Amino acid sequence: MSEKVTPLMEQYNKVKKKYPDAILLFRVGDFYETFGTDAVTTSKVLGIVLTSRNNGGNDVELAGFPFHSLDLYLPRLVRAGYRVAICEQLEKPSPLKKIVRRGVTEVITPGVAVDDKLLDHQSNNFLASLYFGRKDDFGIAFLDISTGEFLVSEGDWTYIDKLLQGFNPSEIIFSKDRRKQFESRFGEKFYLYTLDEWVFTYDYGREKLLKHFDVQNLKGFGVEDMELGQIAAGAALHYLETTENKNLKHISSITRIYPDRYVWLDRFTIRNLELLSSPHETGVSLLKIMDQTVSPMGARLLKKWIVLPLKSKLAIDSRLEMVAYFLETEDKGREVEKSLRLMGDLERLISKVPLGKVNPRELVQLKRALIAVGPLKEMLAGTGHLELEKIADGLNPCPGLVERIAKQIVEEPPVNLAKGGVIADGFSSELDELRHVINHAKELLLGIQEKEVERSGIPSLKVGFNSVFGYYLEVTNKYKNQTPAEWIRKQTLANAERFITEELKVLEAKILGAEERILDLEERLFQELVLDLADYIHPVQHNATLLARLDCILSFAKVATRHQYCRPQLSEELEIDIREGRHPVIEQQLPLGEMYVPNDVFLDHEHQQILMITGPNMAGKSALLRQTALICLMAQMGSYVPARSAHLGILDKVFTRVGASDNISSGESTFMVEMNETASIMNNISDRSLILLDEIGRGTSTYDGISIAWSIAEYLHNNPFARPKTLFATHYHELNELSEKFSRIKNYHVATKEVGQKVIFLRKLTAGGSQHSFGIHVAKMAGMPKMIVDRANHILEQLEQKSIAQESIGEGPNVEKAKTKAINTDAIQLSIFETVDPVAGKLKELLQEVDLNTMTPIDCMLKLRELIHMIS
Repeated sequence: MSEKVTPLMEQYNKVKKKYPDAILLFRVGDFYETFGTDAVTTSKVLGIVLTSRNNGGNDVELAGFPFHSLDLYLPRLVRAGYRVAICEQLEKPSPLKKIVRRGVTEVITPGVAVDDKLLDHQSNNFLASLYFGRKDDFGIAFLDISTGEFLVSEGDWTYIDKLLQGFNPSEIIFSKDRRKQFESRFGEKFYLYTLDEWVFTYDYGREKLLKHFDVQNLKGFGVEDMELGQIAAGAALHYLETTENKNLKHISSITRIYPDRYVWLDRFTIRNLELLSSPHETGVSLLKIMDQTVSPMGARLLKKWIVLPLKSKLAIDSRLEMVAYFLETEDKGREVEKSLRLMGDLERLISKVPLGKVNPRELVQLKRALIAVGPLKEMLAGTGHLELEKIADGLNPCPGLVERIAKQIVEEPPVNLAKGGVIADGFSSELDELRHVINHAKELLLGIQEKEVERSGIPSLKVGFNSVFGYYLEVTNKYKNQTPAEWIRKQTLANAERFITEELKVLEAKILGAEERILDLEERLFQELVLDLADYIHPVQHNATLLARLDCILSFAKVATRHQYCRPQLSEELEIDIREGRHPVIEQQLPLGEMYVPNDVFLDHEHQQILMITGPNMAGKSALLRQTALICLMAQMGSYVPARSAHLGILDKVFTRVGASDNISSGESTFMVEMNETASIMNNISDRSLILLDEIGRGTSTYDGISIAWSIAEYLHNNPFARPKTLFATHYHELNELSEKFSRIKNYHVATKEVGQKVIFLRKLTAGGSQHSFGIHVAKMAGMPKMIVDRANHILEQLEQKSIAQESIGEGPNVEKAKTKAINTDAIQLSIFETVDPVAGKLKELLQEVDLNTMTPIDCMLKLRELIHMIS
């Protein structure tokens, strides 16, 4: 016997069956209700009460919240990683209907969101669609429904990995049968959703694109030959339809990402250089330093510029010329900035129009923004600067749209259309008449009363109202025989009679129905306006694109002025010549009064290809490596750079191997991560590459590490196909010998100075290698007992006499000899352990277990602290 369910739950179950993987918010009167497992999840995420209701004799879990609280609770569910389907009542309740018709009006997921409360205005909200082709080929599409941006590309998995790191999509969709393959290649850090395999087919995907753009082919978009990309892009459009996003007129173009136009930055480099974010709680990214934009669309574009530096000298110089103009005319820059601040988020605002999400106040903001475009256009047209005049030519103030909004919408409308008072007086005669009835109801009723008093001669006649039969004329019994014959008696009281007239009933109908009719009429007129706005989507989007570009250029100029940057000189040569370069982030984080120590770096193809940089921890080696890369990348973004001068050959790739940590989730050790990253570098080098290597080989034993580092340096120097410019920071002083054997490897060190018991880090890059790591000195500074420090110095002297530097090593370091002699030193005994002191014995055991080659500076300090605590 089947279980009985109530009509409401029967309707709910039918809707839920269509959206089994989403939390269904089911509108019931003034509440959104959730049932069953959805209710359990919702109550936990939102912290609301979980109850139950009877469902044909069975209890079902129930959790709900008032419909007006949707803006509060919906973002919490989506940010928690849940898909949410909103089921609305599609008709008004009626006594004649047992249950109202309901249907899902939208499905919100992390990658398909347009609500301002779900979005970061300074970041795109990309949905990524990934198609796995044959072998190692992929097609990928990035679509931001909130802005209309639609991008497509193809490549191998390392290129796709780089794009995912740079674009950081909120959600990735792909075929159901590829989940394991995705997670093994790209990890588990993304929000994922899978679709049926048939969605990711060429015929279906291409047809989706042709139908959406209403074209015969895709040649006009430059993606005709991208079969894999078309499959991914078509699947993205399919996914938007399944989430009830039908009208997508703002997605009016699809753009190809050309890898050859941009500097190659793999995900390791984007992470290691901290371009967009810092993994450290107190860390600061390059983006935070460079972002002085004043519009949301400018902030979003700047992120793209940072991860996609240009390779075209012409395009770079075009940006630099505009930056130079605003540096020379600061007053003009301030005027432009003032105009940009008036624009708001034009890009996302116009995207709400086809989606039906735009509100009255946003239309007024659109009008104000377009009004501000006019003076800005004139200002840029008068600069005499070619590129800025091009931007001026492209700006469209859309006067027809401005006039339409101004004529139809009041100057200060409410956000919610349902509150009324949106349509301006004088726009609709029907609306004006209804408003007149509402605003002058008392006067109109008084007019009828006065007219009937004069006609009937009854001075005490009054107009009244009750909820049973509405407005009436009330006459005391004294005058009831004087009432005109056309009056209709409605009620008899003890001392009075009540009547109605045709005129009174007509006015009553107008008064009582006016408010509802006003709201209905205002909604219809507003929707007609929104429908007409569709013709302006493309010009407004084009305005937003140009304004974003202008905002980014102005941001570069402000940063250059504030931090005393210089204009880089870009060329097609192969050298990097930076004079007094600084790290753009670190120099802004120094304590008040402390100056950043600038450094010169020179690298070229013929004489100084590889710099082998030695020096102790905290001396500034890593900062020097990073600042060199950042200066080059900033220049190719079109920005001025933190240096006295910079003559830079254009780079095509930047690789970094800076620090590492265990990838526990995939079972990879620090050393495996390090070798994976290094292998990726070695397999992709070119003459125009810049490589930063920091402490290569530290994750394994000293001898393995030296051997690997030595071999890598040799490979980079002797490679017959490419001579990449390389900065190689190391603790292995043995690598200083490379400069004696290879003509383009030069030794440098970061200078330090010993003053008494202190080590002063001069942070100056100086020619020549360093033979001192200051490890024992740091131990002394940490408070290590003098007995241990003195003995350590004595042992160090013995080891140095047998070091690899004193061997004849032929073509490479003689690791076997060094290893043998190092093992012989195990016979050296610390005399302090020749006592019967149990503490000393314990110290000996702990020290014997220490492997300095695999310890970080922090690990060393913690171990020293532990030893000090033992003997204190």
